Amino acid sequence: MPISVINPELLKGRKGLIVGIANDRSIAWGCARAFRAFGAELAVTYLNDKAKPYVEPLAHEVEASIVMPLDVSVPGQLEAVFERITETWGELDFVVHSIAFSPKDTLGGRVVDVPREGFLKTMDISCWSFIRMAHLAEPLMKNGGSLFTMTYYGSQMVVENYNIMGVAKAALECAVRYLAAELGPKGIRVHAISPGALATRAASGIPEFDELLEKTKAKSPARELIDIDDVGVATAFLAHNAARLITGQVLYVDGGYHIID
Repeated sequence: MPISVINPELLKGRKGLIVGIANDRSIAWGCARAFRAFGAELAVTYLNDKAKPYVEPLAHEVEASIVMPLDVSVPGQLEAVFERITETWGELDFVVHSIAFSPKDTLGGRVVDVPREGFLKTMDISCWSFIRMAHLAEPLMKNGGSLFTMTYYGSQMVVENYNIMGVAKAALECAVRYLAAELGPKGIRVHAISPGALATRAASGIPEFDELLEKTKAKSPARELIDIDDVGVATAFLAHNAARLITGQVLYVDGGYHIID
């Protein structure tokens, strides 16, 4: 669905945090565009000073009320973002966690050879950071809310070159189920969104990714690749009250690729 035809009233008055925009090809940017098109008010983060010039103009484009640096590996930065949200809004309706990282030598090697330090770094940024965000968001979601993170098919099936990130995404999906069970009584829904292969800055670190894109397009029932707006619109829908009894899911936005052997 083109962003331009979205009803701008569907999420009017909702406030949310988007984490993970690196540039205009980021999945998080597709989410920010969709949530804003639905009428939501946004807080946007950028990784560091190097990323700021790329993200700040995009934040202005979606009229973000809060724009702050956030490197979840730097102590105190995540807490500072939530303190700012508390001061500015006093409440929160949704969080989009679209970050993952593994050191190059860790991601590029066999799982059986992964060094402890690389494993811990991968899990810390790719999984634990979402759990921590949920912890900080919970008291702000006074009237319920939605928490989203991004996963991939490589969590369930062995995808060549995905390696240790598949292990981290499997842990992330399990965390989604436990968080959904724990936070559900407060009206907080938790989801993992599983986009199909698409060209992003993060994906560029995966060896032979172009071949994976070609394979995905050829095998998926839809016979086409998704784009970031497809992911954004699907994610924003789950934040609407129409999806209030949907939680703990892994939603595949991949043209049906995951059903094909």
